[in-house]
Amino acid sequence: MADDSADIETIGSRVAYENRWMRVREDVIRRRDGSEGIYGVVEKPDFVVVVPAEDDGRLHLVQQFRYPVRARHWEFPQGSWEAAPEMDPLEVARGELQEETGLRAEHMSYAGHLFQGYGYSTQGYHIFLASGLSRGAASPEAEEQDLVARAFAASEVERMICEGEIRDATTVATLGLLRLKGLL
Repeated sequence: MADDSADIETIGSRVAYENRWMRVREDVIRRRDGSEGIYGVVEKPDFVVVVPAEDDGRLHLVQQFRYPVRARHWEFPQGSWEAAPEMDPLEVARGELQEETGLRAEHMSYAGHLFQGYGYSTQGYHIFLASGLSRGAASPEAEEQDLVARAFAASEVERMICEGEIRDATTVATLGLLRLKGLL
């Protein structure tokens, strides 16, 4: 991959906002043509998304209230461990799967890494396919206390995407990547 970092030079930077989940940075930049501007960057650690797949092809989704959009939506289990951003993504994926669904996976297959929205954020996500599932107790965090977990036929998940019932871009991209790689 070519290094295109010379296309835009950072000539100054300041932290505009920070909390335990994110930092918003404002950079003063110089473009290739010499003009200057400002670029806002949201810095967030990577997260994981897990696709729990049953032997019969059913896929497990979770639904929860997403405050920024003020609505409940279905999505694949996903999350990060803000207190331990250096953790192995595989361990985070196992933890998030159990936490949100109560499921444990005998096999976790790594499918790839995508960026959440690289036009404004540094955050990406690691995709795992979970199989050989067994049930246990879920242990959702306080922010996930309204979380609902349910298995759907893969064709139903695709219908939900096509009809706008699933609107989470991470879930849509994850399913697409797994289908393109022939893993689902």
